[in-house]
Amino acid sequence: MALHRRAFLAGVASLAAAPRVAFAQAALPTERRFVFIIQRGAADGLNTVIPYADPAYAELRGALAIEPESAIRLDGTFALHPSLSGLGALYQAGQASFFHAVASPYRERSHFDGQNILETGGSAPYALKDGWMNRMAGLLSPRGKEAIAFAPTVPQALRGALPVASYAPSGLPEPNEDLMGRVAQLYAGDPQLHALWSAALAARGMAGGLDGRKGGQKPEDTGRMAAGFLARSDGPRIAMIETGGWDTHSGQNGRLSGQLRNLDELVKGLREGLGPVWDQTVVLVATEFGRTAAANGTGGTDHGTGAAAMLAGGAVQGGRVLADWPGLRPADLLEGRDLRPTLGLDTLIAQVCAETFRVEPGKVARALFPDLVRGKGLPRLLKA
Repeated sequence: MALHRRAFLAGVASLAAAPRVAFAQAALPTERRFVFIIQRGAADGLNTVIPYADPAYAELRGALAIEPESAIRLDGTFALHPSLSGLGALYQAGQASFFHAVASPYRERSHFDGQNILETGGSAPYALKDGWMNRMAGLLSPRGKEAIAFAPTVPQALRGALPVASYAPSGLPEPNEDLMGRVAQLYAGDPQLHALWSAALAARGMAGGLDGRKGGQKPEDTGRMAAGFLARSDGPRIAMIETGGWDTHSGQNGRLSGQLRNLDELVKGLREGLGPVWDQTVVLVATEFGRTAAANGTGGTDHGTGAAAMLAGGAVQGGRVLADWPGLRPADLLEGRDLRPTLGLDTLIAQVCAETFRVEPGKVARALFPDLVRGKGLPRLLKA
């Protein structure tokens, strides 16, 4: 009977996922919200933030090169992929910045290892067991506030000492209130199941009905649902959204256009759903590593190193492209094939988190990235 009860609870309280969203709540001395969007699969930074002024770009990319005339001009060196019109508008409004030639300490090309390093903050795969977002939540709230993963499973970045529950959008029909009441009675005498059921109901109520039951979750709907949690005064302040499908070995132009359009709509849903809370929000977008500088023979690109990252939100001091550009000439490439990284992704994350939550930068860097070798910092990224 206990097995059936637990299976039923899992079926009712877990939700079938679209892009997966994870949240952590912390009692913070600030109204700031922080959202991390991970691009799983190694997103191509060179066709996202396009170095159109580098003469080697068009030569390396061939038919994959984005024409400057069709792109969204950012400055005299870089342009934005045309699918990112919403983020381009945020850049013009001073609410988005872009970073290029960015990478974690990882220099191999395995998705699993690269994502593990990105999410744990370690210097080698599986060297750390918990995630930097969990450590960040614990640093901000030493007493340990409950964390919630808006996903069937908790992403590695949010795993750790701080407990994290899970919640994700469901494609199942909405259960009627009579059934919900009967389940509540069934679990009332079981301390473990009653606690789990209560937590699931609390998350369900916080979702406000935006749980994706109408034929699949669109990226904009996912953003609005995330915003429904983050906009609440008693809601989470730290969030993670997973996006996949960035591994463009073939047919890249069409696939990347669609992926970037989805990302743009996701951020749009967040912005519109948050309303005035957007002014207190910081959204960081990053991937585990980039892709090769040259196109391959199947209309795509292969696993590389240097990538692009994005920062958006009403709290961002934007309108800038920050890049110590290494160049794309053969002699400039890492191992003759990849964009050479000149900015550590761990450095970027640590500074963004320190500025978001107004915590001493050294303390944040030590907690999130214990092996980080601190170099020159970036200019201020957020509004004071």
